[in-house]
Amino acid sequence: MPIKESELILNPDGSVYHLNLKPENIADTIIFVGDQNRVDRISKHFDSIEFETQKREFKTHTGYYKGKLITVLSTGIGPDNIDIVMNELDALVNIDLDTRKPKDNLKSLDIIRVGTSGSLQKDIPVDSFVLSQFGLDLNGMLHFYQIDSIKNREIEEAFIKQINWCKDKATPIVVRNSPSLEKRLESDKTFKGMTATAAGFYGPQGRVLRLPVQNPELNHNMDSFNFNGFRVTNLEMETSAIFGLAKLLGHHAVSLNAIIANRATGNFSDNPGKAVDDLILYTLNKIVE
Repeated sequence: MPIKESELILNPDGSVYHLNLKPENIADTIIFVGDQNRVDRISKHFDSIEFETQKREFKTHTGYYKGKLITVLSTGIGPDNIDIVMNELDALVNIDLDTRKPKDNLKSLDIIRVGTSGSLQKDIPVDSFVLSQFGLDLNGMLHFYQIDSIKNREIEEAFIKQINWCKDKATPIVVRNSPSLEKRLESDKTFKGMTATAAGFYGPQGRVLRLPVQNPELNHNMDSFNFNGFRVTNLEMETSAIFGLAKLLGHHAVSLNAIIANRATGNFSDNPGKAVDDLILYTLNKIVE
């Protein structure tokens, strides 16, 4: 049965609703960035740009870097935007947009997040790179899907117990990255661990301006969490949503973050732009190795 027009919305030109993309506009390797201005900071290194578009915060450039076709796409901020981006990208490659039916032969995309975040550990300094082995979902978006197959219950249960997690919040979910992409992107320059994904920037990440938070000790408690050597290395707003939806949809995903702040020491990078640019070149060259 075809997917209803109200469920899979297309623009008049046949492109998917939010991303404004058609199947021929994207590569099999896609770099996610949050900030739309970061798309140009990546694509300026391309040998050529074959396609570009933008709708709202979703900006896309597809082009060649050292002979490999790569798409760079800005997702905006937060797990809600990741829900839009991941589902529409999957529709582009795994649903026939003319018949509105899933294809018989499904394709897997390689998705690499290049972002910025703050470290929760004193020994992970500003300007370093973190490669997320696991996404720790603290925001609840994934609970709207059938997720039993992607959960890591032992780690989740240990986290809930050690952190004294509030039962009124969404139950934490721990999702593994793509081991094959991890091997391609890792090096002696990358720290590894678990990246926590929050639902917001202020209260959900323990920042207090005028509003008190439910658990002022949450960040400190996450600093000390340990499960067989796995620590919560950093805190941001996209990684676990990317990992979870990639696993459910059959894609490969990994997340790299330039650490521009250390929440444990209170330090902030003297030159966060350089840290991001260094990570961009690191990622591009790892992709084509």
